[in-house]
Amino acid sequence: MHLTFVAHFINMQKIGSRFLAMCVLANGFFAFMSALLTINLFGVTVSPILLSEAIPFLIITVGFEKPFVLTKAIFKAKNFPVDKNEKKSSEGVIIMGVTQKAPLIVRNYFIEIGVLFIGAMSGVNGLQEFCFLAAFILLYDCLFLFTFYTAILTLKLELDELKNNPNNDIHNIFNALRDNPVEIEDAKKDNPMIARLKLLIIAGFLIMHVMNFCTTLHTSDHAVSTTTSKVNVHNTEITQILNNLLDNHHNGSQSNLPLIVDISSPIIFRVVKSINTNPILVQAFYKSFDILFNLWSFYVQDPVLSKWISLGLIVSIFLNVYLLNAHKQPKSILERVGIESKILSNEDETLVPKINNNVLPQKESSDIIKEVEIEKQSINNKESTESITESITESITEKITPIKTINEKEIKNIIIKDEKEIRSIETCSELLKSTKSDEGPSALTDEEIILLVNNGKIAPYALEKVLGNMERAVKIRRALISRASITKTLETSALPMENYDYSKVMGTCCENVIGYMQIPVGVAGPLNIDGELIHIPMATTEGCLVASTARGCKAINAGGGATTVITKDGMTRGPCVEFPNIKRANEAKTWLDNEGNSIIKQAFDSTSRFAKLKNIKATLAGKLLFIRFSTTTGDAMGMNMISKGCEKSLSIMSEYFHDMQIISLSGNYCTDKKSAAINWIEGRGKSVVAESIIPGDVVQKVLKTSVESLVELNISKNFIGSAMAGSLGGFNAHAANILTAIYIATGQDPAQNVESSSCITIMKAVNDGKDLHLTCTMPSIEVGTIGGGTILDAQGSMLEMLGVRGAHPKTPGTNAQKLARIICAAVMAGELSLCAALAAGHLVKSHMQHNRANHKEHRVNQHSQFHPVQMPHHNINGHHSHNHSHSSHSSHNNHHLHNHHKNHNNNENHNNNEDHNNNEIHNNNENHHNTTTSSSSLSTITSSCTSEASIPGSCIKS
Repeated sequence: MHLTFVAHFINMQKIGSRFLAMCVLANGFFAFMSALLTINLFGVTVSPILLSEAIPFLIITVGFEKPFVLTKAIFKAKNFPVDKNEKKSSEGVIIMGVTQKAPLIVRNYFIEIGVLFIGAMSGVNGLQEFCFLAAFILLYDCLFLFTFYTAILTLKLELDELKNNPNNDIHNIFNALRDNPVEIEDAKKDNPMIARLKLLIIAGFLIMHVMNFCTTLHTSDHAVSTTTSKVNVHNTEITQILNNLLDNHHNGSQSNLPLIVDISSPIIFRVVKSINTNPILVQAFYKSFDILFNLWSFYVQDPVLSKWISLGLIVSIFLNVYLLNAHKQPKSILERVGIESKILSNEDETLVPKINNNVLPQKESSDIIKEVEIEKQSINNKESTESITESITESITEKITPIKTINEKEIKNIIIKDEKEIRSIETCSELLKSTKSDEGPSALTDEEIILLVNNGKIAPYALEKVLGNMERAVKIRRALISRASITKTLETSALPMENYDYSKVMGTCCENVIGYMQIPVGVAGPLNIDGELIHIPMATTEGCLVASTARGCKAINAGGGATTVITKDGMTRGPCVEFPNIKRANEAKTWLDNEGNSIIKQAFDSTSRFAKLKNIKATLAGKLLFIRFSTTTGDAMGMNMISKGCEKSLSIMSEYFHDMQIISLSGNYCTDKKSAAINWIEGRGKSVVAESIIPGDVVQKVLKTSVESLVELNISKNFIGSAMAGSLGGFNAHAANILTAIYIATGQDPAQNVESSSCITIMKAVNDGKDLHLTCTMPSIEVGTIGGGTILDAQGSMLEMLGVRGAHPKTPGTNAQKLARIICAAVMAGELSLCAALAAGHLVKSHMQHNRANHKEHRVNQHSQFHPVQMPHHNINGHHSHNHSHSSHSSHNNHHLHNHHKNHNNNENHNNNEDHNNNEIHNNNENHHNTTTSSSSLSTITSSCTSEASIPGSCIKS
């Protein structure tokens, strides 16, 4: 019997549902209970012991073959439609399956029932009762098979259709593909509904045992405990009756036998007048109810039947919970996408899906689409066999629901192995080398390209050159690196790779590209620099930096803006050469300082129309000679340009000094990407000085401090503190912060912030101590507006916003110098804001408010590319809000920051902050000084940080 149950579950599992196996058992249980009730009505009594011995033989002989045959026929009808334009409903599929198999199943049922009725007529005690019961079990099983079980099959088909519906929201499917640790952890937790159901079942069993409804501790003879009321036998009336009975017994013929008398309490009858006008109906009702209750009491008291009733209750609860929660189950995770359905000829109509190369990574899930093997029909015609073979070559033998609404861009960067067979290395190599139009790299799948790379046929760094498709090369490289790594996460990571012009990257900016990094870009200002209002782009992930710089811009604008000057402009390169002895090295140095200077300059200038050698500085270190070339490079940063000129100059110099040996084209005498005193003293790149005078009332109202405090802090911190630390070029508060953010936004070399951020900030009290004089001196800002990262679209757009993109049409070098001026002025604004916050003691408070604000965690689509960046701010009540730029007085229910700028004739500056009921902050900024400011909404992007109602100095950065 147990093997029959195991075989039943295995067969149903092959079809694809353990749920249906349980339904078949429930169908049999209902048939058994109905048959038991029926034979009881016929007056046939079956012993529970007989049932326990005979039922296993019935299960073994009959089994569960008929429900399995019907289920298989229905699923076959579902998977193989006759008409390619026909969309079958669940009812139609059920009707088709039942029509095919019902005659055979019903015939077998009645044959078995006939045999059992013969046994029922045999008259053999025990066999007669069992055959009578078994015949009715099969009869009810047949009835329930085509009613109850077919209804369950219909429901199953409807649920499968709901799960596999291609019109469902595809967003939920891609959320299931992300490796979200929170979702994985939640999936591991037990379902609370299951836990409650288990508790309910346990409690039910305990209650049934306590109430004596179901127990195995006694037989049916003592199923229900009986209690009798006690009677007082010493009562005179009872005593007299007992004595009379005893006398009669002694006088009788059986006086030698003992006498046992059972005394019960008296039954009292009271006559009550009936108030019911229709006693016949009431009596009939009570009689029916009494029969039903007695029947229920009989079954409940039986120790065997009560167990079956309890089991049926448990199965019913489980089935109801499953069906009620079926619609809550997650949608199926699709294993493959990009499916094209192909229908064969009318003689061999089969649904053949075609899989594209771009497919999703496989995921383990209980809801993975079940594989259905395509049943090949017999083909008599050889030609039709060949045509079908060709059509199936491009497909796989699986039936997968097509997806119509899939976003192809979202899955373009994911690769897994194709289901179709990967060709051999030799075949793939021949296709790769082929020059035919239909062959070459485009004829190979991504997996075949990966196979060639892994076997050394294609170099990983040369994928772009070999494939001719840069985005595909990046995608394949990601797959190679991901599969070779320990974590294997790169292939499906959130690093974007689509919608990017890799042609500008290859050979210029980066190698072995696997994607691109997204960094938020903020804007500070506008800042009045040399009479021009300029918005300053800053790419950073550090909170408060942009806001702090913007506050400094506001203070500088109130003082008339910033003035800048360029003191030097010359990129440097310092090669190292060696001579046999110090005498020859000194001779070479002397030659360079005198007649050799013009010779070297002529050779250097011949290498470029922009590179013009300005001076040569040579110094000895033993027999080593270090030569520092300084040259203008136009609007380019100029490292490649000057390296080419140095190489040409050294070759000319070797003609005059044959014993000279070139050690290195770069001898760290430049000095590049390292902090060095020579850069501080001699300068490198653009040497810039910025200046501004801040009125005393602006220092108090905007910066929330005093001129005296700022001067004292600057001396103690930037001068004495830096000297105590032995700083080299670091006599500032945080110049590197602003400079690096602008470098990243404008495509400069971020590594050059080491020497470029050398800065000394000087503050002095002027005009009898009322106003603040502020300067920033930066001797080595290394920037360019052409070449390098400036050729990229995003970085180039920021240069275009500043008005310095590309080469200056008239005066080479002007754009690069202007960019250096902007950087120096922006650094001065950042220095002013931070020092003011330190002087006022607001540094820690502002960082706790901004950098450690609890932001709601957002899930980002790993395939999204470009999204607008929103800068988090806080209003005067500390509520979190997102800053949106508004040009009109529109109001929103959410926390928005509205900036309204009004220029009055007296050019005065007022800050009136009002907190409205809808949690909006309206900052009416009116200029309060004899200067002009911008009416742009971005000019006070941090008005919440600089207004009088806000925390003084709350937006700073260090």
